[in-house]
Amino acid sequence: MYLATNGKYFPEDKLPFLRDALLQVDDSRWTMLQTLQMKDPLTLLLISIFLGECGVDRFMLDEIGLGILKLLTAGGCGVWWLVDLFLIQDKAKEFNYKKLQAYIG
Repeated sequence: MYLATNGKYFPEDKLPFLRDALLQVDDSRWTMLQTLQMKDPLTLLLISIFLGECGVDRFMLDEIGLGILKLLTAGGCGVWWLVDLFLIQDKAKEFNYKKLQAYIG
């Protein structure tokens, strides 16, 4: 049920592994997993389009150092910003996957 409603937040190639791991989660962790906040890849793409040159997208993915660097270089003079437009959704899905893996154990 969890992956059926939240599958867009994770990489597609990792969904079978997540499904198996979630089936083995006990009830005490299950409640915690349902309250876990995930980053929406589409929202992160929009933030990257409008505020990516300031590094806001990297700050949201807990990449503080890269966010500061992106802020100071104005998105790598626009090059880094442009590359992130294509990669930020995959980075958001990987971030969510790692976050869920940390809770599953």
